[in-house]
Amino acid sequence: MSVPVVYSPQYKLYNFGPQHPFSPVRLEMLLDLLEHLGHPLHFVEPTPATREEVRSVHLESFVRRVEAASRGERSPDFEHYGIGTADTPIFPGMDEAARWLVGGTLTAARMISSGQAKEVLQLGGGLHHAQKDLASGFCVYNDLSVAIRHLTQQGLRVAYIDIDVHHGDGVQWIHYDEPHVLTFSIHESGRYLYPGTGHTHEIGKALGTGRKLNIPLEPFTEDESYLEVLQMGLEPALRWFRPDVLVVQCGADAHFQDPLAEILLTTQAYAKIFPLLRQYAAAFAGGRAVYTLGGGYSLDATSRIWALLYLTLQDLPLPDHLPEPWLRRWGTQLGHFLTHTLFDPQGAYPEIPRKAEIERRNRQLAERMLESVRPYWT
Repeated sequence: MSVPVVYSPQYKLYNFGPQHPFSPVRLEMLLDLLEHLGHPLHFVEPTPATREEVRSVHLESFVRRVEAASRGERSPDFEHYGIGTADTPIFPGMDEAARWLVGGTLTAARMISSGQAKEVLQLGGGLHHAQKDLASGFCVYNDLSVAIRHLTQQGLRVAYIDIDVHHGDGVQWIHYDEPHVLTFSIHESGRYLYPGTGHTHEIGKALGTGRKLNIPLEPFTEDESYLEVLQMGLEPALRWFRPDVLVVQCGADAHFQDPLAEILLTTQAYAKIFPLLRQYAAAFAGGRAVYTLGGGYSLDATSRIWALLYLTLQDLPLPDHLPEPWLRRWGTQLGHFLTHTLFDPQGAYPEIPRKAEIERRNRQLAERMLESVRPYWT
C-alpha cells in the first residue's frame, strides 16, 4: 500500500524571488524527476490553513503584520517581526502562500490523527525557523508546530525529528515547556552556523525539561559519524518517550554540495537515514509518521535526496543512472552539469584531515546531551 502524498501546485506561490535560495524550482525539479522515473505524482490536495489554525501557535500581533505586508502595506516595525529582511523578504500574497504550506502539513497530521493513514509525505513545508512572533530563516509560519499542536490536542504524544543542517529552533522554542512534545535536532553547531542555537544545554524548561534534545555537529562531519551519533542520541530518546507519532523535517542541506553549510553527507547517507527513521516509527510510534521537506540549496543534491525520500517511502527501487532527458533539461536550464547518478560518486569531495578528531568530538557531544537529559527521564 502506497504512502499518501500531500501536495498542491499552490505551494509554488511561496516564492521570495529568483535570486533567493528557498526556490520553488526545487519542487519543480523533484516532480519532473519522479515523472521521468515513471512515478508521476498522485497526491491529496490540501486546503490552506485558516487564520485560526495559524493562530494556534502564532501571536495575533505577528499574523496581522504578515497580512499587512502581504497586501503591500509598509510599517517601520515589520523588521521587528522578521518581515522584510534579506532572509525573509516580503512578496505579494505572502500570508496566503505560507498558509498553503501550513495547510499541507496540517492535512497530513489530520490523516494520521483520524486513522486515515499511518505514514504521510507532505511534499512541502518544513518551515522550522518561524517562531511565535517572528518570521526567520526563510520561514514565515511554522507549519510543523501547527501540525504538532493539532496532534497534541488530539491527545497524541509527538516526537519531532529534524535532520535539516540548521537547528530546528522555531519548533523547539514553541514547544519548549510542553511535556507531550519531544524535539530532536541534529545539525551543524550553532557556533558556526545560523541560527546560532541548538546547544546540548537546551533541554527544555518546566514540564518540558529533558524533552528537548540537540546534537550540534562539528563542521565537516561525514556519513559515518553522522549516522553513529544520530542513532546514539535518537534511539534511546524514542525508546524512553514512546511517542504516538513522529513528525520529521527532512531538510536536504546537510549534503556536501550545499552552499549554506559545512556538513558533508552524501546521498548514500540519506539512503540509510530515511529507512532508519521508518524503522524508528515502526518500533516506537506504531508506524505513524509525518514527513515534510525543508531546507536544501544545492538544486542538484536536493532533487536527488527528496527523490530518495519519496522512493523509500513508496518502497520503490532506487535507480542508478538518472534519466537523460531530465539531466539535459535541467542542466541546460541551470547552466551546469548535474550528477548523473542518484548516489554520489566516490571521492566527490577532498579527504578531511581531521576526520578522527571530528568523529571523537561528535561522539562526546552526543554523550553530553544524553547525560544532560537522562536525569529527567522518569
